[in-house]
Amino acid sequence: MKTFSARHLLTASALAVTVGLGIAAAQDAQPDISPEASQQAQEAANNNEPLKAERQAGSSQVMPDSFADLVQQVAPAVVNITTSAVVAQPTGGEGGPMFPEGSPFSDLFRDFGIPGMPNQPGQGGPRMPQRSNALGSGFVISSDGFIVTNNHVIEGADEIEIEFYSGETLAAEVVGTDPNTDVALLKVESDEPLPFVEFGNSDDARVGDWVLALGNPLGQGFSASSGIVSARNRELSGTYDDYLQTDAAINRGNSGGPLFNLQGEVVGVNTAILSPNGGSIGIGFSMASNVVSSVVDQLREFGETRRGWLGVKIQDVTPDMAEALGLAVESGAMVTDVPDGPAKDAGMRAGDVITNFAGSPVEDTRSLVRRVAEAPAGEPVDVVVQRQDGPVTLSVTLGRRETAEGTGNATAGQGGNGPAQQDILGMSLSALTAEMAQDMGLPNDAKGLVIQEIDPESEAAEKGLAPGDVITEAGQQPVASIADLNARIDEAREAGRKSLLVLVRRDGEPRFVALPVGES
Repeated sequence: MKTFSARHLLTASALAVTVGLGIAAAQDAQPDISPEASQQAQEAANNNEPLKAERQAGSSQVMPDSFADLVQQVAPAVVNITTSAVVAQPTGGEGGPMFPEGSPFSDLFRDFGIPGMPNQPGQGGPRMPQRSNALGSGFVISSDGFIVTNNHVIEGADEIEIEFYSGETLAAEVVGTDPNTDVALLKVESDEPLPFVEFGNSDDARVGDWVLALGNPLGQGFSASSGIVSARNRELSGTYDDYLQTDAAINRGNSGGPLFNLQGEVVGVNTAILSPNGGSIGIGFSMASNVVSSVVDQLREFGETRRGWLGVKIQDVTPDMAEALGLAVESGAMVTDVPDGPAKDAGMRAGDVITNFAGSPVEDTRSLVRRVAEAPAGEPVDVVVQRQDGPVTLSVTLGRRETAEGTGNATAGQGGNGPAQQDILGMSLSALTAEMAQDMGLPNDAKGLVIQEIDPESEAAEKGLAPGDVITEAGQQPVASIADLNARIDEAREAGRKSLLVLVRRDGEPRFVALPVGES
Protein backbone atom coordinates (compact mmCIF):
# COMPACT_ATOMS: atom_id res chain seq x y z
CA MET A 1 0.00 0.00 0.00
CA LYS A 2 1.32 3.44 -0.88
CA THR A 3 2.06 5.61 2.13
CA PHE A 4 1.98 9.37 2.42
CA SER A 5 4.93 11.32 3.77
CA ALA A 6 4.81 14.74 5.40
CA ARG A 7 5.77 16.49 2.17
CA HIS A 8 2.71 14.98 0.51
CA LEU A 9 0.46 16.17 3.32
CA LEU A 10 1.75 19.66 3.99
CA THR A 11 1.08 22.63 1.76
CA ALA A 12 1.82 26.33 1.95
CA SER A 13 -1.51 26.73 3.73
CA ALA A 14 -0.45 24.24 6.42
CA LEU A 15 -2.94 21.51 5.54
CA ALA A 16 -1.63 18.98 8.05
CA VAL A 17 -2.69 20.20 11.48
CA THR A 18 -1.56 18.57 14.69
CA VAL A 19 -4.54 18.64 16.99
CA GLY A 20 -4.77 19.15 20.72
CA LEU A 21 -3.22 22.58 21.28
CA GLY A 22 -4.35 26.15 21.55
CA ILE A 23 -7.70 25.82 23.34
CA ALA A 24 -7.89 28.37 26.13
CA ALA A 25 -10.52 26.80 28.38
CA ALA A 26 -12.88 23.85 28.58
CA GLN A 27 -16.63 23.95 29.06
CA ASP A 28 -18.19 22.01 31.91
CA ALA A 29 -19.51 19.12 29.80
CA GLN A 30 -19.35 15.66 31.33
CA PRO A 31 -20.31 12.35 29.72
CA ASP A 32 -23.84 11.18 30.39
CA ILE A 33 -22.85 8.04 32.27
CA SER A 34 -25.59 6.22 34.15
CA PRO A 35 -25.06 5.40 37.85
CA GLU A 36 -25.11 1.71 36.96
CA ALA A 37 -22.35 2.15 34.38
CA SER A 38 -20.30 4.21 36.83
CA GLN A 39 -20.68 1.51 39.47
CA GLN A 40 -19.67 -1.20 37.01
CA ALA A 41 -16.63 0.85 35.97
CA GLN A 42 -15.52 1.26 39.58
CA GLU A 43 -16.05 -2.43 40.32
CA ALA A 44 -13.90 -3.30 37.29
CA ALA A 45 -11.19 -0.94 38.56
CA ASN A 46 -11.35 -2.49 42.03
CA ASN A 47 -10.91 -5.92 40.44
CA ASN A 48 -8.10 -4.57 38.21
CA GLU A 49 -10.08 -5.44 35.09
CA PRO A 50 -10.16 -3.27 31.92
CA LEU A 51 -13.39 -1.74 30.69
CA LYS A 52 -14.77 -3.59 27.65
CA ALA A 53 -17.90 -3.80 25.59
CA GLU A 54 -19.89 -6.98 25.28
CA ARG A 55 -18.71 -8.83 22.19
CA GLN A 56 -21.64 -9.48 19.85
CA ALA A 57 -21.73 -11.88 16.96
CA GLY A 58 -21.18 -10.03 13.69
CA SER A 59 -20.72 -6.72 15.49
CA SER A 60 -17.63 -5.94 13.43
CA GLN A 61 -19.44 -6.65 10.20
CA VAL A 62 -22.50 -4.39 10.39
CA MET A 63 -23.28 -0.94 11.71
CA PRO A 64 -24.42 -1.10 15.34
CA ASP A 65 -27.89 0.21 16.19
CA SER A 66 -26.22 2.64 18.59
CA PHE A 67 -22.80 3.40 20.03
CA ALA A 68 -24.39 4.39 23.35
CA ASP A 69 -23.61 1.13 25.16
CA LEU A 70 -19.99 1.27 24.02
CA VAL A 71 -19.67 4.91 25.15
CA GLN A 72 -21.18 4.05 28.56
CA GLN A 73 -18.75 1.19 28.95
CA VAL A 74 -15.44 2.89 28.10
CA ALA A 75 -16.02 6.61 28.81
CA PRO A 76 -15.01 6.38 32.50
CA ALA A 77 -11.42 5.74 31.38
CA VAL A 78 -11.23 8.78 29.05
CA VAL A 79 -9.85 12.00 30.56
CA ASN A 80 -9.46 15.68 29.72
CA ILE A 81 -5.97 17.11 30.09
CA THR A 82 -5.25 20.74 30.90
CA THR A 83 -1.68 21.99 30.75
CA SER A 84 -0.23 25.34 31.63
CA ALA A 85 3.12 27.01 31.16
CA VAL A 86 4.59 30.46 31.75
CA VAL A 87 5.14 32.26 28.43
CA ALA A 88 7.49 35.21 28.25
CA GLN A 89 5.93 38.32 26.69
CA PRO A 90 7.82 40.57 24.28
CA THR A 91 8.66 44.11 25.26
CA GLY A 92 6.39 46.89 24.06
CA GLY A 93 6.76 47.76 20.43
CA GLU A 94 7.61 44.17 19.43
CA GLY A 95 5.13 41.93 17.74
CA GLY A 96 2.66 44.73 16.84
CA PRO A 97 1.60 45.60 13.30
CA MET A 98 4.17 47.56 11.32
CA PHE A 99 3.17 50.47 9.05
CA PRO A 100 5.17 53.05 7.06
CA GLU A 101 5.82 56.36 8.77
CA GLY A 102 2.78 58.64 8.35
CA SER A 103 0.47 55.85 7.33
CA PRO A 104 -3.22 56.49 8.17
CA PHE A 105 -3.36 52.97 9.57
CA SER A 106 -0.86 54.01 12.23
CA ASP A 107 -3.26 56.70 13.47
CA LEU A 108 -6.18 54.30 13.37
CA PHE A 109 -4.45 51.63 15.45
CA ARG A 110 -3.09 54.23 17.88
CA ASP A 111 -6.60 55.63 18.41
CA PHE A 112 -7.87 52.18 19.33
CA GLY A 113 -5.01 51.60 21.77
CA ILE A 114 -3.29 48.73 19.95
CA PRO A 115 -0.10 47.76 21.90
CA GLY A 116 3.14 48.62 20.22
CA MET A 117 1.87 51.78 18.50
CA PRO A 118 3.83 55.00 18.96
CA ASN A 119 3.00 57.20 21.95
CA GLN A 120 1.17 54.40 23.75
CA PRO A 121 1.58 54.21 27.54
CA GLY A 122 4.30 51.81 28.56
CA GLN A 123 5.69 51.52 25.06
CA GLY A 124 9.13 49.97 25.10
CA GLY A 125 8.80 48.82 28.71
CA PRO A 126 8.91 45.20 29.85
CA ARG A 127 5.70 43.17 29.90
CA MET A 128 5.07 40.59 32.60
CA PRO A 129 5.20 36.89 31.67
CA GLN A 130 1.78 35.26 31.34
CA ARG A 131 0.51 31.76 31.97
CA SER A 132 -0.79 29.97 28.85
CA ASN A 133 -3.21 27.05 28.97
CA ALA A 134 -3.80 24.25 26.48
CA LEU A 135 -6.16 21.31 26.37
CA GLY A 136 -5.99 17.74 25.13
CA SER A 137 -7.30 14.27 25.80
CA GLY A 138 -5.99 11.00 27.16
CA PHE A 139 -7.01 7.65 28.58
CA VAL A 140 -6.21 5.57 31.65
CA ILE A 141 -4.44 2.26 30.99
CA SER A 142 -4.08 0.91 34.55
CA SER A 143 -5.98 1.07 37.81
CA ASP A 144 -2.96 2.61 39.57
CA GLY A 145 -3.11 5.76 37.44
CA PHE A 146 -0.99 5.51 34.28
CA ILE A 147 -2.40 7.71 31.50
CA VAL A 148 -1.50 7.86 27.79
CA THR A 149 -1.67 11.01 25.68
CA ASN A 150 0.25 12.76 22.90
CA ASN A 151 3.65 14.27 23.60
CA HIS A 152 2.63 17.52 21.91
CA VAL A 153 -0.26 17.88 24.37
CA ILE A 154 2.06 18.16 27.40
CA GLU A 155 5.31 19.34 25.81
CA GLY A 156 6.72 22.38 27.59
CA ALA A 157 4.07 22.32 30.34
CA ASP A 158 5.02 22.95 33.95
CA GLU A 159 1.59 21.95 35.32
CA ILE A 160 -0.62 19.11 34.11
CA GLU A 161 -4.13 18.54 35.43
CA ILE A 162 -6.27 15.51 34.67
CA GLU A 163 -10.07 15.77 34.75
CA PHE A 164 -11.93 12.45 35.05
CA TYR A 165 -15.46 11.60 33.92
CA SER A 166 -16.67 12.08 37.52
CA GLY A 167 -15.46 15.68 37.49
CA GLU A 168 -12.60 14.94 39.88
CA THR A 169 -9.26 16.53 39.01
CA LEU A 170 -5.78 15.29 39.87
CA ALA A 171 -2.29 16.61 39.19
CA ALA A 172 -0.18 14.45 36.87
CA GLU A 173 3.54 13.89 36.54
CA VAL A 174 5.33 12.96 33.31
CA VAL A 175 6.74 9.44 33.42
CA GLY A 176 8.35 9.61 29.97
CA THR A 177 7.87 10.88 26.43
CA ASP A 178 8.73 9.77 22.92
CA PRO A 179 8.64 12.62 20.37
CA ASN A 180 9.32 10.15 17.55
CA THR A 181 5.86 8.61 17.94
CA ASP A 182 4.30 11.62 19.74
CA VAL A 183 3.48 9.50 22.79
CA ALA A 184 3.60 10.59 26.43
CA LEU A 185 2.98 8.56 29.59
CA LEU A 186 1.61 10.35 32.67
CA LYS A 187 0.94 9.20 36.24
CA VAL A 188 -1.60 10.35 38.83
CA GLU A 189 -1.97 9.29 42.45
CA SER A 190 -5.51 8.31 43.37
CA ASP A 191 -6.98 7.04 46.64
CA GLU A 192 -9.19 4.63 44.69
CA PRO A 193 -8.42 2.31 41.77
CA LEU A 194 -9.19 4.04 38.46
CA PRO A 195 -11.32 2.57 35.64
CA PHE A 196 -9.05 1.80 32.68
CA VAL A 197 -9.07 0.39 29.16
CA GLU A 198 -6.60 -1.84 27.35
CA PHE A 199 -4.90 -1.81 23.97
CA GLY A 200 -6.24 -3.95 21.15
CA ASN A 201 -4.32 -5.37 18.20
CA SER A 202 -4.23 -2.62 15.57
CA ASP A 203 -3.07 -5.16 12.98
CA ASP A 204 -6.54 -6.70 13.20
CA ALA A 205 -8.20 -3.40 12.27
CA ARG A 206 -9.46 -3.60 8.71
CA VAL A 207 -10.36 -0.83 6.32
CA GLY A 208 -14.11 -0.39 6.76
CA ASP A 209 -14.26 -1.43 10.43
CA TRP A 210 -16.29 0.81 12.74
CA VAL A 211 -14.35 2.91 15.27
CA LEU A 212 -15.28 5.38 18.01
CA ALA A 213 -13.22 8.45 18.96
CA LEU A 214 -13.62 9.97 22.43
CA GLY A 215 -12.04 13.16 23.67
CA ASN A 216 -12.27 16.87 24.38
CA PRO A 217 -12.61 18.63 21.00
CA LEU A 218 -12.27 22.41 20.92
CA GLY A 219 -12.49 22.57 24.70
CA GLN A 220 -16.15 21.51 24.67
CA GLY A 221 -15.64 18.73 27.19
CA PHE A 222 -16.37 15.06 26.69
CA SER A 223 -17.47 14.21 23.15
CA ALA A 224 -17.90 11.07 21.04
CA SER A 225 -17.66 10.67 17.27
CA SER A 226 -17.88 7.57 15.14
CA GLY A 227 -16.53 6.54 11.76
CA ILE A 228 -14.64 3.80 10.02
CA VAL A 229 -11.01 2.89 9.45
CA SER A 230 -10.39 4.62 6.12
CA ALA A 231 -6.84 3.37 5.53
CA ARG A 232 -3.99 1.61 7.29
CA ASN A 233 -0.22 2.03 7.53
CA ARG A 234 -0.25 5.74 6.80
CA GLU A 235 3.09 7.50 7.14
CA LEU A 236 3.24 11.22 7.92
CA SER A 237 6.77 12.31 8.80
CA GLY A 238 8.25 10.10 11.49
CA THR A 239 10.59 7.14 11.15
CA TYR A 240 8.28 4.89 13.13
CA ASP A 241 4.94 6.16 11.81
CA ASP A 242 2.11 3.66 11.48
CA TYR A 243 -1.18 5.54 11.47
CA LEU A 244 -4.74 4.37 11.08
CA GLN A 245 -6.67 6.88 8.98
CA THR A 246 -10.26 7.46 10.03
CA ASP A 247 -13.21 9.66 9.10
CA ALA A 248 -14.41 9.83 12.72
CA ALA A 249 -14.52 13.55 13.55
CA ILE A 250 -11.25 14.62 15.23
CA ASN A 251 -10.60 18.26 16.08
CA ARG A 252 -8.24 20.36 18.15
CA GLY A 253 -8.42 19.05 21.70
CA ASN A 254 -8.95 15.43 20.58
CA SER A 255 -5.18 14.88 20.56
CA GLY A 256 -4.15 12.03 22.80
CA GLY A 257 -7.65 10.58 22.99
CA PRO A 258 -8.41 6.93 22.24
CA LEU A 259 -9.81 5.38 19.08
CA PHE A 260 -11.86 2.33 20.08
CA ASN A 261 -13.01 -0.70 18.14
CA LEU A 262 -16.47 -2.14 18.83
CA GLN A 263 -15.06 -4.36 21.56
CA GLY A 264 -13.94 -1.33 23.57
CA GLU A 265 -10.25 -1.89 22.87
CA VAL A 266 -7.95 1.02 22.01
CA VAL A 267 -6.67 0.52 18.46
CA GLY A 268 -5.23 4.01 18.00
CA VAL A 269 -4.28 7.29 19.68
CA ASN A 270 -5.77 10.31 17.90
CA THR A 271 -2.84 12.47 16.85
CA ALA A 272 -3.33 14.58 13.71
CA ILE A 273 -5.77 15.70 11.04
CA LEU A 274 -5.47 16.81 7.44
CA SER A 275 -7.38 20.06 7.05
CA PRO A 276 -7.24 23.40 5.19
CA ASN A 277 -8.91 25.26 8.06
CA GLY A 278 -7.90 23.49 11.28
CA GLY A 279 -11.22 21.63 11.59
CA SER A 280 -12.22 18.08 10.75
CA ILE A 281 -12.86 17.29 7.10
CA GLY A 282 -12.97 13.54 7.66
CA ILE A 283 -9.26 12.77 7.36
CA GLY A 284 -7.82 12.02 10.78
CA PHE A 285 -4.83 9.96 11.87
CA SER A 286 -4.43 7.77 14.95
CA MET A 287 -1.09 6.22 15.85
CA ALA A 288 -1.60 2.44 15.74
CA SER A 289 -1.97 0.82 19.17
CA ASN A 290 0.72 -1.78 18.46
CA VAL A 291 3.26 1.03 18.12
CA VAL A 292 1.94 2.95 21.12
CA SER A 293 1.75 -0.05 23.46
CA SER A 294 5.37 -0.97 22.74
CA VAL A 295 6.50 2.59 23.47
CA VAL A 296 4.36 2.78 26.60
CA ASP A 297 5.85 -0.46 27.95
CA GLN A 298 9.35 1.00 27.62
CA LEU A 299 8.38 4.36 29.12
CA ARG A 300 6.71 2.59 32.00
CA GLU A 301 9.74 0.40 32.70
CA PHE A 302 12.63 2.75 31.92
CA GLY A 303 11.13 6.25 31.66
CA GLU A 304 12.55 6.40 28.12
CA THR A 305 12.59 4.41 24.89
CA ARG A 306 15.27 1.80 24.23
CA ARG A 307 15.11 0.91 20.54
CA GLY A 308 17.33 -1.53 18.75
CA TRP A 309 20.02 -0.21 16.38
CA LEU A 310 21.50 -2.16 13.48
CA GLY A 311 24.02 0.45 12.33
CA VAL A 312 23.53 0.56 8.55
CA LYS A 313 22.33 2.97 5.88
CA ILE A 314 19.72 1.42 3.63
CA GLN A 315 17.50 2.07 0.64
CA ASP A 316 14.64 0.25 -1.06
CA VAL A 317 15.36 -2.27 -3.80
CA THR A 318 13.99 -1.04 -7.14
CA PRO A 319 13.09 -3.34 -10.07
CA ASP A 320 16.21 -2.41 -12.05
CA MET A 321 18.40 -2.92 -9.00
CA ALA A 322 16.83 -6.35 -8.46
CA GLU A 323 17.56 -7.21 -12.09
CA ALA A 324 21.15 -6.00 -11.82
CA LEU A 325 21.66 -8.13 -8.71
CA GLY A 326 19.87 -11.15 -10.12
CA LEU A 327 17.28 -11.15 -7.31
CA ALA A 328 14.13 -13.19 -7.81
CA VAL A 329 11.89 -10.62 -6.06
CA GLU A 330 11.96 -6.84 -5.71
CA SER A 331 11.96 -6.75 -1.91
CA GLY A 332 14.39 -6.30 0.91
CA ALA A 333 16.60 -3.42 2.03
CA MET A 334 19.81 -2.59 0.18
CA VAL A 335 22.71 -1.72 2.49
CA THR A 336 24.44 1.39 1.15
CA ASP A 337 26.93 1.94 3.95
CA VAL A 338 28.13 0.15 7.09
CA PRO A 339 29.78 2.54 9.57
CA ASP A 340 31.30 1.29 12.80
CA GLY A 341 28.58 -0.48 14.74
CA PRO A 342 26.75 -3.79 15.30
CA ALA A 343 26.27 -4.66 11.62
CA LYS A 344 29.93 -4.03 10.75
CA ASP A 345 31.04 -6.12 13.71
CA ALA A 346 28.88 -8.98 12.41
CA GLY A 347 30.42 -8.83 8.92
CA MET A 348 27.71 -6.98 7.00
CA ARG A 349 28.95 -4.91 4.09
CA ALA A 350 27.72 -2.38 1.57
CA GLY A 351 25.85 -4.03 -1.28
CA ASP A 352 24.21 -6.66 0.92
CA VAL A 353 20.44 -6.93 0.56
CA ILE A 354 18.74 -7.65 3.89
CA THR A 355 15.95 -10.11 3.10
CA ASN A 356 15.12 -11.51 6.54
CA PHE A 357 15.29 -10.07 10.05
CA ALA A 358 14.68 -12.13 13.19
CA GLY A 359 12.97 -14.89 11.24
CA SER A 360 10.57 -12.72 9.22
CA PRO A 361 10.92 -11.52 5.61
CA VAL A 362 11.88 -7.89 5.02
CA GLU A 363 9.63 -6.17 2.49
CA ASP A 364 11.23 -2.71 2.38
CA THR A 365 13.30 -0.22 4.38
CA ARG A 366 10.35 1.10 6.36
CA SER A 367 9.36 -2.30 7.69
CA LEU A 368 12.99 -3.08 8.56
CA VAL A 369 13.46 0.18 10.50
CA ARG A 370 10.34 -0.46 12.56
CA ARG A 371 11.22 -4.06 13.32
CA VAL A 372 14.79 -3.22 14.31
CA ALA A 373 13.46 -0.49 16.60
CA GLU A 374 11.07 -2.95 18.24
CA ALA A 375 13.85 -5.50 18.84
CA PRO A 376 15.57 -5.38 22.25
CA ALA A 377 18.95 -3.68 22.35
CA GLY A 378 21.91 -5.77 23.46
CA GLU A 379 20.52 -9.08 22.24
CA PRO A 380 21.67 -11.08 19.18
CA VAL A 381 19.36 -11.48 16.20
CA ASP A 382 19.76 -13.44 12.96
CA VAL A 383 19.87 -11.29 9.82
CA VAL A 384 19.84 -12.91 6.36
CA VAL A 385 21.57 -10.95 3.59
CA GLN A 386 21.64 -11.74 -0.12
CA ARG A 387 24.99 -11.54 -1.88
CA GLN A 388 26.12 -12.41 -5.38
CA ASP A 389 27.14 -15.87 -4.23
CA GLY A 390 23.90 -16.50 -2.35
CA PRO A 391 22.27 -15.83 1.03
CA VAL A 392 24.36 -15.45 4.18
CA THR A 393 23.06 -15.49 7.77
CA LEU A 394 24.73 -13.07 10.17
CA SER A 395 24.25 -12.91 13.94
CA VAL A 396 24.06 -9.24 14.91
CA THR A 397 24.01 -8.02 18.51
CA LEU A 398 21.89 -4.90 18.27
CA GLY A 399 23.00 -1.63 19.80
CA ARG A 400 20.73 1.05 21.23
CA ARG A 401 19.50 3.72 18.82
CA GLU A 402 19.16 6.48 21.40
CA THR A 403 22.83 6.07 22.27
CA ALA A 404 23.95 5.96 18.65
CA GLU A 405 21.87 8.87 17.31
CA GLY A 406 24.01 11.83 16.39
CA THR A 407 27.22 9.83 16.56
CA GLY A 408 27.09 8.09 13.20
CA ASN A 409 29.96 8.90 10.93
CA ALA A 410 29.56 8.88 7.19
CA THR A 411 32.44 6.80 5.99
CA ALA A 412 33.90 7.90 2.72
CA GLY A 413 35.15 5.32 0.32
CA GLN A 414 35.90 7.48 -2.66
CA GLY A 415 39.09 7.81 -4.58
CA GLY A 416 40.94 7.45 -7.84
CA ASN A 417 44.09 8.06 -9.82
CA GLY A 418 45.05 9.82 -13.01
CA PRO A 419 43.52 12.92 -14.57
CA ALA A 420 42.08 11.18 -17.64
CA GLN A 421 38.43 11.96 -18.46
CA GLN A 422 36.06 9.78 -20.48
CA ASP A 423 32.36 9.73 -21.42
CA ILE A 424 30.63 6.59 -20.14
CA LEU A 425 26.89 5.90 -19.86
CA GLY A 426 26.06 9.57 -20.44
CA MET A 427 28.55 10.79 -17.85
CA SER A 428 31.90 12.52 -18.22
CA LEU A 429 34.08 10.81 -15.61
CA SER A 430 37.57 11.29 -14.23
CA ALA A 431 39.47 9.42 -11.55
CA LEU A 432 39.56 11.09 -8.15
CA THR A 433 42.94 12.62 -7.35
CA ALA A 434 44.33 13.55 -3.92
CA GLU A 435 43.89 17.23 -4.75
CA MET A 436 40.26 16.73 -5.79
CA ALA A 437 39.62 14.68 -2.66
CA GLN A 438 41.02 17.48 -0.50
CA ASP A 439 38.82 20.07 -2.23
CA MET A 440 35.78 17.87 -1.68
CA GLY A 441 36.62 17.27 1.97
CA LEU A 442 37.45 13.59 1.42
CA PRO A 443 40.39 11.56 2.75
CA ASN A 444 43.54 11.92 0.68
CA ASP A 445 43.58 8.17 -0.03
CA ALA A 446 39.95 8.13 -1.22
CA LYS A 447 39.32 6.30 -4.50
CA GLY A 448 36.57 6.51 -7.09
CA LEU A 449 35.33 8.28 -10.21
CA VAL A 450 34.08 11.87 -10.15
CA ILE A 451 31.20 12.91 -12.42
CA GLN A 452 32.43 16.06 -14.16
CA GLU A 453 29.54 16.53 -16.57
CA ILE A 454 26.34 14.66 -17.33
CA ASP A 455 24.06 14.46 -20.35
CA PRO A 456 20.70 15.85 -19.14
CA GLU A 457 18.88 13.38 -21.40
CA SER A 458 20.81 10.34 -20.15
CA GLU A 459 19.50 7.61 -17.88
CA ALA A 460 22.10 8.66 -15.32
CA ALA A 461 20.58 12.15 -15.12
CA GLU A 462 17.10 10.64 -14.90
CA LYS A 463 18.30 8.56 -11.94
CA GLY A 464 19.31 11.76 -10.15
CA LEU A 465 23.09 11.70 -10.66
CA ALA A 466 24.80 15.07 -10.93
CA PRO A 467 28.26 16.61 -11.39
CA GLY A 468 30.30 16.26 -8.21
CA ASP A 469 28.92 12.82 -7.36
CA VAL A 470 31.56 10.15 -6.79
CA ILE A 471 31.14 6.57 -8.02
CA THR A 472 32.99 4.27 -5.60
CA GLU A 473 31.65 0.84 -6.57
CA ALA A 474 30.25 -0.86 -9.65
CA GLY A 475 28.89 -4.38 -9.67
CA GLN A 476 29.56 -4.42 -5.91
CA GLN A 477 33.31 -4.08 -6.50
CA PRO A 478 35.47 -1.00 -5.82
CA VAL A 479 36.38 1.18 -8.82
CA ALA A 480 39.52 3.31 -8.76
CA SER A 481 39.86 4.01 -12.47
CA ILE A 482 37.85 4.31 -15.65
CA ALA A 483 39.28 0.95 -16.70
CA ASP A 484 37.72 -0.61 -13.59
CA LEU A 485 34.30 0.76 -14.52
CA ASN A 486 34.58 -0.41 -18.12
CA ALA A 487 35.51 -3.88 -16.86
CA ARG A 488 32.42 -3.99 -14.63
CA ILE A 489 30.22 -2.88 -17.56
CA ASP A 490 31.66 -5.65 -19.77
CA GLU A 491 31.09 -8.23 -17.04
CA ALA A 492 27.45 -7.17 -16.68
CA ARG A 493 26.87 -7.41 -20.41
CA GLU A 494 28.54 -10.82 -20.61
CA ALA A 495 26.30 -12.04 -17.78
CA GLY A 496 23.23 -10.88 -19.72
CA ARG A 497 22.44 -8.07 -17.31
CA LYS A 498 20.53 -5.05 -18.52
CA SER A 499 21.76 -2.83 -15.68
CA LEU A 500 24.85 -2.25 -13.59
CA LEU A 501 24.55 -1.42 -9.90
CA VAL A 502 26.81 1.48 -8.89
CA LEU A 503 27.41 3.01 -5.46
CA VAL A 504 27.37 6.81 -5.60
CA ARG A 505 28.35 9.18 -2.81
CA ARG A 506 27.17 12.76 -2.53
CA ASP A 507 28.48 14.82 0.39
CA GLY A 508 29.54 11.55 1.99
CA GLU A 509 26.07 10.00 1.80
CA PRO A 510 25.94 6.71 -0.16
CA ARG A 511 23.21 5.61 -2.57
CA PHE A 512 22.92 2.67 -4.95
CA VAL A 513 21.74 3.35 -8.50
CA ALA A 514 21.12 0.85 -11.29
CA LEU A 515 22.33 2.21 -14.64
CA PRO A 516 21.33 0.52 -17.91
CA VAL A 517 24.36 -0.81 -19.79
CA GLY A 518 22.65 -1.90 -23.01
CA GLU A 519 24.65 -3.80 -25.61
CA SER A 520 28.34 -3.27 -26.34
